[in-house]
Amino acid sequence: MKSLRYRLEGVLSALLMAIFRLMPLDMASGTGGFLGRSIGPRLAASRKALRNLEGAMPDLTAAERAVIIKDMWDNLGRVVAEYPHLETIAKKRTTVENAHIFQSLKQSGQTAVFFGAHLGNWEIWAATALIKYDTQVDITFRAPNNPIVDRLINHYRCLNGRISAHPKSPEGGRKIMGALKSGRNIAILIDQKYNEGQPIEFFNKPAMTNPIAAQLAQKYKCALIPGQCIRTKGANFILKLHDAIPTHDANDTPIPLEILMKDSNLLLEEWIKERPGQWLWLHKRWDSAQLKEKNDQA
Repeated sequence: MKSLRYRLEGVLSALLMAIFRLMPLDMASGTGGFLGRSIGPRLAASRKALRNLEGAMPDLTAAERAVIIKDMWDNLGRVVAEYPHLETIAKKRTTVENAHIFQSLKQSGQTAVFFGAHLGNWEIWAATALIKYDTQVDITFRAPNNPIVDRLINHYRCLNGRISAHPKSPEGGRKIMGALKSGRNIAILIDQKYNEGQPIEFFNKPAMTNPIAAQLAQKYKCALIPGQCIRTKGANFILKLHDAIPTHDANDTPIPLEILMKDSNLLLEEWIKERPGQWLWLHKRWDSAQLKEKNDQA
C-alpha cells in the first residue's frame, strides 16, 4: 500500500511541477501562493503552526496570528511553485547584499559554512551563488518520506546536478565533511529541531539546536557566515549575507559552541520577528510542554 501511495504522490507531484514549469514565473509563484493561502489554513498542520506562533510571540492578537499563518502558507505555496524556476530566480530576481563576501571567498580560496533558516525561498542560496558568482555551495536537506518526491525536488533544487545536495544522515554528514576538505562551501539551515543537539534559547524557550554549522566551521577553520533570504514582492528576493561570526578568539582558542549557537539563534529570531509570515512555523521546534508553559505565563 505504501509503495502504491508513493507512486501516486510521485505522479501528482510530477504533474504539478510540470504545470508550474510551463507557467511564466510570476504566474506560477502567484498560483502557488493562492493555493497555499486558500488550502493551508484549513489543514490540521495549521494548528501546530498556530501553537508555535502563540508560544513564540504571545503578545500578538488572534487576528495578527491569523494573518501570519495565512502569509506563511502563501509563502510555502510560492516556494513549491518556484522550484522549476530556481535558475531564473537566481539569475534575474535575486539581489545579493554584501556580495563581496562571495567574491572574496572565490578570490582567496577560503571555504565558508553558511547558515540560515526556512525564510523566504530558502532554496535559492546555492543557485544564486553558482549562477551569479560561479561559487559552489553544497546544500543539506531533510529528505521527504517519499523517495520519488525526494528525487523530483532534488532535480530542481540541484539545477539538474550542478549543485551537490546532502541528506541529513550519517552518510550525508560524511559527504559534507568531504566537501569542506576538498574546498567546497556548505549551506545549512539550522532552524529545525535536532534531538541530538543542545537546548539553546530560541524565543525565550530552550530549543534543541543542531551545532553542526559551528562545529564544522571550527574544525575546518572555515568562515561561519549568516545568510538571510527575504521575499520582497512576489518572486523577487534579497539574499542578505552578514559578517562572519568569529569561531576563535584572539588567541586562536575555539569559542564555546554554546555561545556560537546562542548567537546564531538570536540572529534567526531577529529575522523571524521582522517577517514572521515568511518563516515556516510548521516545524516542531519546541516541546509541547514548553509552549504550554509559555502560553500559561502569558
